[in-house]
Amino acid sequence: MVLPQNHDELERARADCRELVSRRAGISAGAAVIPLPGVDMLADVAVFSEMLETISHRFGLSQAELARLHPHTRQYVILAAGRVGSDLIGKLVSKQLAKLVLKKVGKRFIGKTVLRFVPLAGQAVAAAISYQVVAKLGRDHIEDCYRVARSLLEQGMAGTVPLLPAPQTPSPQGQT
Repeated sequence: MVLPQNHDELERARADCRELVSRRAGISAGAAVIPLPGVDMLADVAVFSEMLETISHRFGLSQAELARLHPHTRQYVILAAGRVGSDLIGKLVSKQLAKLVLKKVGKRFIGKTVLRFVPLAGQAVAAAISYQVVAKLGRDHIEDCYRVARSLLEQGMAGTVPLLPAPQTPSPQGQT
């Protein structure tokens, strides 16, 4: 994926990512219903890390894509990400990073863990909390990526973003 080239592509990326967030938040909510300790947190971390990476990729702002940008353009993207307050744009979203982000909303997650053991009503509330937390974090990341990509479009950089050449694989010796 590359940076969206126009406002239509940018809006399409935003809409696609919003659908993705709804689906992933639903998966997180489903895992919250399972009354086994730790299953919901493991599911949340896996869902969240994959979701963030997919969103970044859809906007052309994943770590791999930024690495291919010309250094001057990459620096602009990193500064733009800093202006919107995103710590996640252009970073590899590891399980550890996902855990740190989820810990920022830790009070809700602790409450969700305790509530899960209250029959039926507790599981429903835990599922609702899980859905809300994952959906909010996903929507926030979408908006961060959207603002950075829109900034690139407005600066006239998206259609002409210089890419570094893809790494060449060496040819076997003796062949030309």
